[in-house]
Amino acid sequence: MTNPADESAAPSTEKAANNPLEQFVLLAKTAKGAAAIELIKQAMETPGVNVFGELLDMPNIKELEHGPHAPYWNTLNLFAYGTYKQYLEHKSELVELTPVQKKKLQHLTIVSLATKSKCIPYSVLLEELDIKNVRDLEDLIIEAVYADIIHGKLDQKNSQLEVDYAGLGRDVRPGDAGAVIQTLAEWGEACDDILSCIERQVTKANRNKVQALQHKEHIQQENKLE
Repeated sequence: MTNPADESAAPSTEKAANNPLEQFVLLAKTAKGAAAIELIKQAMETPGVNVFGELLDMPNIKELEHGPHAPYWNTLNLFAYGTYKQYLEHKSELVELTPVQKKKLQHLTIVSLATKSKCIPYSVLLEELDIKNVRDLEDLIIEAVYADIIHGKLDQKNSQLEVDYAGLGRDVRPGDAGAVIQTLAEWGEACDDILSCIERQVTKANRNKVQALQHKEHIQQENKLE
């Protein structure tokens, strides 16, 4: 006989498997204090967990925002919305990153840069990621490409990263939602303009085709009369 409790738990387990962040959100419902801190550290390190806004909103996590454990909340907030350069600028307010966490934040920083420009100069990347030489920078970018974090290629001749698109999205600050909506609206209008232009070109092409056929028929008729 199937236990109803097992059935109710199954969807949550399946959802957590499909969404790596979900397991941390579920655990955050009961984790407090040291357990909540450990949860934050694991979330920042676990592969595939690249958005953190939902975890930040959990009451037990928000409790850490003020008090002795604030650096952990600040660091999680930075992983959600910030960059590696910002980490270095505010390091005294944050926790020390492990090598894995550092690399993840650097990858997320590349994603943020990719949303602003499709051609990112090496000079910008070296500064934003605090990397001292091009070889290490290119290795980091190649890892990001293989991890499906970004899609693009290295333009070594022009010393830049050419981005096709980002393989993942980052969290959006609540206050930035309006700007995102505006951008999507403008994109929609641009698509409408392009579609209208295509429709006009199709109409013109069809009209020219009809005229060409009529002209051809006219010439054929004249030839028959001769």
